[in-house]
Amino acid sequence: MRLAHVMIATSTVVVLTSCGDVAGGAATTERPAPNAAQTPSLSAGAADVPAPDAPIATDPVALADDLKKTTTALNEAIDGWTAKGSQASSPQDVVLQALHQQRIYRTLARNTPLARQTIGRLPKALAAEARDNVTAVGKLLSMARPIGAAQRKRMRLAEPVPAEQLRGYMLRAEKRFGVEWEVLAAIMLVETKFGRVRSASSSGAQGPMQFMPGTWQQYGLGGDVHNARDAVLGAANYLKASGAPRDYRRAVFAYNHDNRYVDAVLAHARQIKRDARSFYAYYNWQVFVLSTKGDVRLTGPR
Repeated sequence: MRLAHVMIATSTVVVLTSCGDVAGGAATTERPAPNAAQTPSLSAGAADVPAPDAPIATDPVALADDLKKTTTALNEAIDGWTAKGSQASSPQDVVLQALHQQRIYRTLARNTPLARQTIGRLPKALAAEARDNVTAVGKLLSMARPIGAAQRKRMRLAEPVPAEQLRGYMLRAEKRFGVEWEVLAAIMLVETKFGRVRSASSSGAQGPMQFMPGTWQQYGLGGDVHNARDAVLGAANYLKASGAPRDYRRAVFAYNHDNRYVDAVLAHARQIKRDARSFYAYYNWQVFVLSTKGDVRLTGPR
């Protein structure tokens, strides 16, 4: 038994979960869900943050400069946030910088020449990060299909478990099963945006790690598929049975039989390994879906 591909009926949800804006400056519609996060006030000195719908440059020189500025500011904001210990919600400067970063990467993922020219202007470390993010977002976008307004309206969305709490679950799962926490984090990012998407898939997969009922019965360790802690443990158990940590590509392919999905998960995991701050950035990436008229943002700040 295996985990079914969750969201290719909400595949547009999971796939676009990792993304942001249409390339080439095309117009998009961004609409937060009614239960979108009510983020706290800006921290001191953090007033200079991009608006949720700030324009994304289409010139590679300007876009490279914006990505450098955004990544630097986001990492500094994450450092300030995590230095204070676990918090129930992300500071607004982290939320807004992460959203802007996400939208930049979506722009790049949709425009290969722009991505190549932009990445070529980045410092070495940031260029490696950008290549993995563009790869992951692009692979997932290639799996996406538009969904209608009625389907979007039926989607169940919620606030995720606090980031530090989720990371703790993943570290405990890594210790128990030997499956790297970064891979677990990348799968939860791709599947449900760390639990923001609560809807079951069209095939019946459920929970923040998206298990089919039969697979959960076999690998879920008697837990609750909708509980983040139990779902992470179940996913680690399943990945271990499918070949991890010896062969992550095989294990992730068992999770979803699409090489594009595997490439995306492993690219995001690779970036978290390079810099653990990327976990907190990804945690604040929002849920986007594709409509016939463009992209629609379902969660995040107004």
